[in-house]
Amino acid sequence: MLLMTPIDIAEWLAGAVNTAGYSMYFMLWNTFLALIPFGLSLWLFRKRGAGHNRIGWWVGFAVFMAFLPNAPYVLTDIIHLVRFIREGVELWTVVLVLIPQYLIFMLIGIEAYVASLVNLGSYLRKRGYGRWILTSELVIHALCAIGIYLGRFPRFNSWDLVTAPHQVALYLVKALLTPRSLLIILVTFAVITVVYWPLKQVTLALLLYSRSLKRSSIRKLNF
Repeated sequence: MLLMTPIDIAEWLAGAVNTAGYSMYFMLWNTFLALIPFGLSLWLFRKRGAGHNRIGWWVGFAVFMAFLPNAPYVLTDIIHLVRFIREGVELWTVVLVLIPQYLIFMLIGIEAYVASLVNLGSYLRKRGYGRWILTSELVIHALCAIGIYLGRFPRFNSWDLVTAPHQVALYLVKALLTPRSLLIILVTFAVITVVYWPLKQVTLALLLYSRSLKRSSIRKLNF
């Protein structure tokens, strides 16, 4: 690439942008779906006065759980990157364009998932249920693994839980009785759990750092 002429570089850039554009539509859509549960978590678990005894809160929580698998689901979109590589996309396009594009996309999605559960954990801790945080996280990882399977293979959407609940339930029962499907769900659960733990620690560290900076700036203003 170092020996390329300006014309060659311009042609490569045009081709790279065109290749990246193939993934942009589903990336934007999946990112939007991943941010829905994060937005809901801010209202459900952070907003003052959002009581757990309100019907609206429970409806919001149900929507939150229905859309939450969309956040870690972005990890499975790496199959599109693999497809590009198999199709023989130029190496420099893969290294300089596609890999950064997919890494940013997947980081946004999985961080939306982590931040959502951090908000949930904060909510549980404030209400005296801190001992249930780990259990709730593992249960949610498992439910999201099932949701990811239903979205990736039979291509169900979050709203199918309302529009076609019987179809979702029947397919899920069949999947849980199939060794291959069960293995995929278990592997997905393991991946989510392994990825979640270090990102949670980083997120909590950044939150603590941000709060310390805020307290420091307030003390300076008081002086």
